[in-house]
Amino acid sequence: MPSELEDLVEFLHHGNTQVRQIAVQELVPYSTAQPAIFKRHQLEPVKDLKLLIRDYAPIAENVLTILVNISEDAEVLEKLVSDDEFLESLLRRVTDAKDPNADLHCMLLANLSKSSSITKLLTLKREVPKPLSTSPLAIDQLLDCFVKDSYNKDATFDYLSYLLADLAKHEEGRQYLLAPRKEDQSIVPLTKIIVFTEHGSAIRRRGVANTIKNVCFSIPAHPALLSDSPDAIGLLPYIILPLMGSEEYSDEDTEGMLDECQLLPPDKARDNQPDILITHLESLLLLTTEKESRERLRGVKVYPIVRELHLHVEDEGVREGCDRLVQVLMRDEEGEGGKAGEGGEGGQMVRVEEIEEDEDEMIVDVV
Repeated sequence: MPSELEDLVEFLHHGNTQVRQIAVQELVPYSTAQPAIFKRHQLEPVKDLKLLIRDYAPIAENVLTILVNISEDAEVLEKLVSDDEFLESLLRRVTDAKDPNADLHCMLLANLSKSSSITKLLTLKREVPKPLSTSPLAIDQLLDCFVKDSYNKDATFDYLSYLLADLAKHEEGRQYLLAPRKEDQSIVPLTKIIVFTEHGSAIRRRGVANTIKNVCFSIPAHPALLSDSPDAIGLLPYIILPLMGSEEYSDEDTEGMLDECQLLPPDKARDNQPDILITHLESLLLLTTEKESRERLRGVKVYPIVRELHLHVEDEGVREGCDRLVQVLMRDEEGEGGKAGEGGEGGQMVRVEEIEEDEDEMIVDVV
């Protein structure tokens, strides 16, 4: 005999709106407590839920909450991301300036990005949602949503940063973020993103920090990332400033520091999320791969900044990240004993592969 819960799932495709609304409300807690109930009969409930995101806003809100929670399951994930019609339905609602559930759609997109199939967004063309964007590419439209975070009064679009971070795990994603867009006055997409490393939302800061870290796996891009020339990306201020507080530095320490890192206000606060600090330290470590890059980081006095971070943040992960970076910055370069910094010790090159990415670090759950 079917259980009451199984009967409730059957009501997802009921013809009466009130019945559907009651069903999805009652099912929300089970999306975390008993998610397997949505996989019965070859994922038939998931098929119903995909259609119900088009239902009335209150129903759609609960449906999206369920989908966000159960999309952690690999089988459900692939069922969702492989459905191009469903993906288009999500995109249509994210780019709708009046959709009250836009942020929940963004959360679901963020979870779908755990599938490598999400890279289809980099080439997917769709109707241009004016006045949001002038580009037919889905990824351009999503980036416009993220940058124009006041586009929808009911949405922040912060969770799109998690989508961007996952796209940056793929070579084609990094290429998109690093290449000037002819359609957008030759602007490099990454330059639109890095400005949010000190944003008020920890979600946005976290996603942006991970996007940056994943882009830093592209070693050929390091010169453009590190340069401060007008046509370069100029990444350094955006990943160094979150590491800094209101500490005062000696004249010796400040000589050569980036202009943006000097004369900071007395109320300057470093990022209060240890995991974000660790991510920025990992990005800097990735940027030490080449000798020229190491010299650049030494020249802008990253060492004293990391030294102060180590002193002022009592978090084991942050301090370990500081130690790893300092070991590279302060060691002697081969054949150039003593030039890197006093007290430097020799050691093997830190390779980018030593930084492991957590595939599940930004799975979104709604409770």
